[in-house]
Amino acid sequence: MDQNGCKPKKPRLFPLLLINFINTLGFGIVIPFLVFLVERFGGNAIVYGFIGAMYPAFQLVGAPILGRWSDIHGRKKILFITQAGTLFSWIIFLLAFFTPVKTLVNVDSAFFGTFVITIPLLILFIARSFDGLTGGNVAVANAYLADITEEKDRNKNFGKMSISTNLGFIIGPALAGLLSITIYRELIPVLAAALISLVGTVVIVLYLPESRQCTIRKAEKIGFREVIGIKNIPYMLLLYFLIFLGFNIFYTTFTLHAIRSLQWSVADLGIYFSVLGIMMIIVQGPILSEAVKRYSDAYLTIFGSIVLGTNFILLVPGNVALTYLAAVFFALGNGLMWPSVLSMISKLTGKDQQGAVQGFASSFSSLASIAGLILGGFLYEILGGLSFIIAAAIIYAVFLLSFRMLSFEKKVHGED
Repeated sequence: MDQNGCKPKKPRLFPLLLINFINTLGFGIVIPFLVFLVERFGGNAIVYGFIGAMYPAFQLVGAPILGRWSDIHGRKKILFITQAGTLFSWIIFLLAFFTPVKTLVNVDSAFFGTFVITIPLLILFIARSFDGLTGGNVAVANAYLADITEEKDRNKNFGKMSISTNLGFIIGPALAGLLSITIYRELIPVLAAALISLVGTVVIVLYLPESRQCTIRKAEKIGFREVIGIKNIPYMLLLYFLIFLGFNIFYTTFTLHAIRSLQWSVADLGIYFSVLGIMMIIVQGPILSEAVKRYSDAYLTIFGSIVLGTNFILLVPGNVALTYLAAVFFALGNGLMWPSVLSMISKLTGKDQQGAVQGFASSFSSLASIAGLILGGFLYEILGGLSFIIAAAIIYAVFLLSFRMLSFEKKVHGED
């Protein structure tokens, strides 16, 4: 009990992990067939990239606001808003299946290619945009985890968050493959995503306690200037931006590459992402738990980034065996690097600014995602499999820049 007579309930990690899993599961269900759905409604690879960019474009606006609100009003309330927004966005998405595929605009351009804008395609744009506007859940969840975790356990617990994410990516694509073989095709998986989001909303209301019950502050402005004024945070936000830029070029180009060069189906993509997810769980579970005992966040970021960059090089030839070998490199590199970057950001951030910093970090990831998703579509149309070299170069830049994190760690431990 504190001096104000407030006795907080100690929040548990499991409800947060469950919510994170549910969010990823819903999105993981849709990933394998979204490109097919876009093409059926009249779009092409570039339109697919733009639809993917709608979420981060609107998250760019929403995430910093939601992050600051979580510092002021509490994490639980804001997580509820973000989850309810996701639920509503899937309901909008469902409307596309019941709307006539009526052509609004025909496009035949040397730059953008040939495609048509239809009403269902516009609905997909709206659905992804609304989800992005309320899509501060990752930022608020990361701030919640920082609230309830001691500094020494942060890397390990961010690893657990990544495991819950990867479980969603394992089960989601597998469910998509099973549910899409009915006569209703993609309709049933999207309906499942909506129901899963409803479950997530209920979990927040009933099982997630507020992590800052006794420390929710009166409203005060914590803006971009205040965030970049925190020592070493701007440098970490630069790394955050570059990592997401490389990832999102990969996410757009890989799906197109798998369909066109490897001749993969939705089921093949589902199997690959499931295998990748299983390997990520292994890395971010027992391997990361042992690694954090011996190596610092900086060293794990340095090692992970060089391995992750090499994964992209292996994808260039378009060989199935090398593509699966690349998955091993992806799992090891990302599994060690990403929790370490998140851990370092949370350690450099003060307790009262976790939500604001995580919100602006999400904005940086949104900027990178917009650029990466759109650029990925263009790059693949121009370069084909060689576009993976661009993603590799960006992650190799992260490798070089991450050496500076060694000095950040000395300062963090010096302050302790």
